[in-house]
Amino acid sequence: MSDPIDTDLYERTKALLEPGDIELLGMVVHTDLGGQEDLEMQELTVDLNEVIAEHAGKGESYIHAGNEDTDFSSNQFQGRTLDDEEFVWECQQLLREGTFDLVFYYEAGVDQASLGDDVRALDAVRDVTLVP
Repeated sequence: MSDPIDTDLYERTKALLEPGDIELLGMVVHTDLGGQEDLEMQELTVDLNEVIAEHAGKGESYIHAGNEDTDFSSNQFQGRTLDDEEFVWECQQLLREGTFDLVFYYEAGVDQASLGDDVRALDAVRDVTLVP
């Protein structure tokens, strides 16, 4: 693995993956999208939903927005399966140093390297830091 672009964000993300109900992996998606490009960032989140759900083998999923649920904070989202609303991923959208970084957590068992390659191929993605 290459060195993380943002060591502090990497360490904070890694700490959130500590053992819980399910084993999680994560990634930080560094974008070229500035603070005024929130619509493009939302479109990227939709694309990431499809890529992560495909790699997780969960089938079709939808995005549950945190701003409509008191259990979530602003800019916090979850991917859930259409069939039974099973957890697929969770993310935070952060504006850091003028561009958006998207922090994703998802159930372990995903081929991290392959997922990272597919995410890097998306428009507006500058780099991906995989978090074991």
